[in-house]
Amino acid sequence: MEDKRTTDKEAQSGQAMEPSSSDILKLEQRFLIRVPARHNPRLQKIIDRINADDELYTLWQVINVNAVKRLGMSDHGPVHVQIVTNIALKLLRLLADRSVQPTSVVDYSLAIEDAEVIVALAALLHDLGMSIHRADHELYSLFLARPKIKELLDGVYEVPIRTILVSEILHAIISHRANGQPLTLEAGIVRVADALDMEEGRSRIPFQAGKINIHSVSAAAIEKISIEPGEGKPIRIVVEMSNSAGIFQVEELLKNKLEGSGLETYVEVDASIKGEAEKKLIHTFRI
Repeated sequence: MEDKRTTDKEAQSGQAMEPSSSDILKLEQRFLIRVPARHNPRLQKIIDRINADDELYTLWQVINVNAVKRLGMSDHGPVHVQIVTNIALKLLRLLADRSVQPTSVVDYSLAIEDAEVIVALAALLHDLGMSIHRADHELYSLFLARPKIKELLDGVYEVPIRTILVSEILHAIISHRANGQPLTLEAGIVRVADALDMEEGRSRIPFQAGKINIHSVSAAAIEKISIEPGEGKPIRIVVEMSNSAGIFQVEELLKNKLEGSGLETYVEVDASIKGEAEKKLIHTFRI
């Protein structure tokens, strides 16, 4: 999770959080996407193309204007999608290590490396529709992502495989919405990975901006998320909280995304309060 820790620090420093119009135009100062491509040259080639894509980076900045500046939400730009992508790849690889095959491998006889491309691109492009509006952004993401996916995969895959990948990536994107009903392991992974971007410094913007409600307080209570091999199940997710209010995030966000994802039988979640005493998040609350 080293990449994730690094991006969290960059997020806390203010990078990619509240972009101004001048920030959006400074493409030479862009936040570069880094993922552990390991022995997957196709994935690395696609990531290189993404890091050179001015249109895509600008869309991520526009997303944050809507999310952070206009709606007072947490970051949904390049920092968020990198974290989600790294989490998604880790989940996929932990499952593969325990002989759980991705659906694209089972249904189309693709390689595990191709499943990694599906998961990575779906994670990187899942919120593109936020550049238009928060409401129904998953649907808007589909028509923005489709031509971009074809462009990124051009020359990397032949047309038949590329066509399959486009469909699988779009399915994973639409399945991250509420009641998304993923039909593939890859889509379920992206759905759960999106919910796991809730560590300290990632979901605190509304709280720090003065929005005191159960959503902001519970988000501020999440200190650390660890993802590791499980004992009884392939994946163990450990949630460390500073305050019991964080249970709301686990119940309302993570649990809801996990249920119906197809990953329920593969994931165990442990949530606990860090230290001996709870951290006081609110001193005075007035209605």
